[in-house]
Amino acid sequence: MRQVDHFPNSLGASGSGSRTHQIWNPSTGEVQAEVTLAGRDVLDRAVATAKRVQPEWAATNPQKRARVMFKFKELIEANMKPLAELLSSEHGKTVPDAMGDVQRGLEVIEYACGIPQVLKGEFTQGAGPGIDVYSMRQPLGIGAGITPFNFPAMIPMWMFGMACAAGNAFILKPSERDPSVPVRLAELFVEAGAPEGLLQVVHGDKEMVDAILDHPDIPAISFVGSSDIAHYIYHRGAENGKRVQAFGGAKNHGVVMPDADLDQVVNDLAGAAFGSAGERCMALPVVVPVGEDTAERLKEKLIPAIHALRVGVSTDPDAHYGPVVTPEHKARIEQWITTAEEEGGEIVIDGRGFTLQGHEKGFFVGPTLIDHVTPEMSSYKEEIFGPVLQIVRARDFEEAVRLPSEHQYGNGVAIFTRNGHAAREFASRVQVGMVGVNVPIPVPVAYHSFGGWKRSGFGDIDQYGTEGLAFWTKKKKITERWPETNDFGGGDGSNAFVIPTMG
Repeated sequence: MRQVDHFPNSLGASGSGSRTHQIWNPSTGEVQAEVTLAGRDVLDRAVATAKRVQPEWAATNPQKRARVMFKFKELIEANMKPLAELLSSEHGKTVPDAMGDVQRGLEVIEYACGIPQVLKGEFTQGAGPGIDVYSMRQPLGIGAGITPFNFPAMIPMWMFGMACAAGNAFILKPSERDPSVPVRLAELFVEAGAPEGLLQVVHGDKEMVDAILDHPDIPAISFVGSSDIAHYIYHRGAENGKRVQAFGGAKNHGVVMPDADLDQVVNDLAGAAFGSAGERCMALPVVVPVGEDTAERLKEKLIPAIHALRVGVSTDPDAHYGPVVTPEHKARIEQWITTAEEEGGEIVIDGRGFTLQGHEKGFFVGPTLIDHVTPEMSSYKEEIFGPVLQIVRARDFEEAVRLPSEHQYGNGVAIFTRNGHAAREFASRVQVGMVGVNVPIPVPVAYHSFGGWKRSGFGDIDQYGTEGLAFWTKKKKITERWPETNDFGGGDGSNAFVIPTMG
């Protein structure tokens, strides 16, 4: 059976330990590989290597670091298809969707190619009599990233791209469900010219996570995953004096105003709710039509569009989405559909029990539409993370603003309308971190920043962009004066004990 190793192999080969994790092929329901779940011993070796390599990398001028990022970008582009195929084989998302996964991560690498520009500090000449003040951003040392299964290419690149470009070493702990692509990215990073040991990949479960959280030589940690684990990581890391950004779950809403172009809305919803089998933190699993007439017209158009969706294996070029990642996740999604039904939701289209001919053991869930969902239902309060779209009807605009604002999650939200005033009012008032106006999945471009509010995000610095640079660096401020003579005695000392001012 294929073994997925740590990177580099000197950390210890997978398959040599006592605890392993199975890696499924979600389309066939068969185990295709396994990875060893390591612990503190492997992490200690990775940290020792990082400590040895990082100082020289930090001392490398930004232009040379940028050249490595440019070469890495070229290698990603040259390997786009094989990376996507490998990703699809372990995750289950379709190959075109997997290529999008790689591409969105690559966009952050493109931003990191400009590190000489974005790393520039500030300078004020003559801030006081003969005094200049300037600042510089310096790397933290060693960063760590703990990444989820749903974007095994994009999210690692969000993290290590900015961290390494800024001069840090980086230790990545990817999801044990689909770890092969992160290892391949690390291999390509070395091929691009990065020093061996600058980017390392360690595999593990909670034991490894806790080792990272507790390690005294890792000052900063970035995490993306479920909210409960994000909360745990943020608090345990902060208690250990670390800088932590931890992004959690979501329940993103799409508000549909009466004047919206419903044909366009249905097309957007089909992709945003069911793309990647709904396994996205920026999926749109809740649609909020405003007014009963809007709800009925929208529902009438949604039903045939959802019935037309094609579920297939990850390599099917005509499939709209593929299987979910594991049999346990398939069972969990179907249980949420049952729960919604028991709570009073109307199952308009039922995806439970879906099988694909010739792939009956695959982890497929059919597209599901549930109407008359209310805020009191647990299936509305919690993240389902599957191909399930819920309709929550709002009486008016005020209720449509209140629903996402009062939800425990605050990752993303969208409004569909032709009314500029309504869109502006909604964007200003809604209590959610990322807002789309006629954009169903409002993930900011790489030179802005990504991050949600409430239980969708712990910590006050977002991913990538200028905020990502701020997270992976520390700012040093220098105030300097050069006396005209070599007399550093301070004159008569009459003002030596008075706090200095710039007057």
